[in-house]
Parts: sequence; structure tokens; C-alpha cells
Amino acid sequence: MSSACFYPKVLAEDSIKIMKKIGFDYGEVFLNTFSEYEEDFILKIKEQCEKNEFNINSVHIYSTMFEPFLFDAYKRRREDMMEIFKKVCKAINILGGSKIYTFHGMRRIDSMQVDYELIIDMYNRLTYYAGENNVKLAQENVSWCMSSDLGYLKILKEKVKYPLYYTLDLKQCYKANIEPQEYINVMGKEICNFHINDKNENESCMLPGKGNINYEKIFKSLDDINYKGRAIIEVYADNYKSYDEILESKIYLDKLIKTIQ
Repeated sequence: MSSACFYPKVLAEDSIKIMKKIGFDYGEVFLNTFSEYEEDFILKIKEQCEKNEFNINSVHIYSTMFEPFLFDAYKRRREDMMEIFKKVCKAINILGGSKIYTFHGMRRIDSMQVDYELIIDMYNRLTYYAGENNVKLAQENVSWCMSSDLGYLKILKEKVKYPLYYTLDLKQCYKANIEPQEYINVMGKEICNFHINDKNENESCMLPGKGNINYEKIFKSLDDINYKGRAIIEVYADNYKSYDEILESKIYLDKLIKTIQ
């Protein structure tokens, strides 16, 4: 599961013990502010992981604080944000595990205003630096970001020189009114992370098993591209009333996955 499920009620360093207690051995850690990118804080997280025998699958950050400005028209602002990006990559490298950076990136703007030359140049820099730190930069499809647009993702896949990976998020697919299969078709074998959640006609984000998403179809599509990564439960803190509900969702998914393997 993702510690984002607790945001903003639980401090990042306290989330490891809670995820383990609920019944998870792997998870995505959500870093919420600049001070949590510092090495001394990251070492506290790592200590909690070792103490609780918990494994880091991926790292997410409060992206709106700096990621959109990596693509800003003002060069000095981009460079300042690049320094923060470097700090995040170093933090992820220290934490270890799968070293996946779940990345939102640029906010959605009118396609006529998109400077693709600048964007591709920045992604080349970002992916190169991430690779130098053994980090997989995993572009997530996000409904309010440029990454919700299939055409944008296709351009990234075609033009970025260094390895770029992807995080598939189901709730963001449906918020963008695009079927998960369409994102899978574009992202392909570079999907390295998978946020799983549920929805129905009234709620856009629910715990898996509480809504009406056809998981069998999605799992089959992921199997077709030989996806071997983990399914990370990522919902909001107001999508459940007790941690027992999260455990029930985990048990539901464990059983479901076994039936289709």
C-alpha cells in the first residue's frame, strides 16, 4: 500500500510501522515536504523500514511543490527545481528497494502553449540524472497533468533518449475518462508501478473490492505485457473508516490475483 492513504493524518516516518501492522511487507512511501528529502530524515525512514522488516517499492512526493516548475518558461526557476529533483533522487537511492520515483510532472495546459523542445530537453536531463542514481523515473498518468493526454505520453516515449518508466493509476484513468487499456497500450512494458483503487458511479476513488472496476480484464492486460511489479493500494484518507477495511481490501486482491494466475 501507499502511505499516501494516511495523508495528512500520519507523519511519513510513522507510516512504516502502521503499514506493516496492517499486514503489508511492501509499499510506496509518500514524502510530503522539502525537509523530508534531507538525508538525515531519509535515514530515519530507512531505520524504520529495517526495524519493521518493510520494503520500499516506490517513492511518491507532494509533487505540486516543485515538479510542475521543472518545465517552467523561466530558466532560473527550472534550475532551482532541478536541484530539488536531484535531492529527491539521492533520497530514493539511499532508501533502496525498487528505487521507483512516481512522477507527476507538468500541469495540464492548452496544447497550443506546449513547448515540446523544452519538455523533451528536461525529460532527457531528468531521466539521465535519475539513472545515474539507480532510480527509475516513473511517469504517472494524472488527470490534472499533461500526462493524462495519450498523445503527450506517446511523444515522451518516442523522443526521450534515456529510460523512462511509467506508473499506471486506475483512479486517474477514470478521472480523465480514458480506459486503463489505452494507457497500457502506450506505456507498454515500461510500466514498473501500478496504483490500484476502485470506483463506482458516485465515487471516483474507493478501496479495491468496494466498487465495480473489472480487475480481471486489467490484470490480463498487464499480464500480456509481462508486468511483474506490485499492485499498490493508493486511496485517500477519507475513503475508509478503519485500517481493517484496508486489510480486507488486501485479502480481496490476494485472493483475486491467485484465481487468475
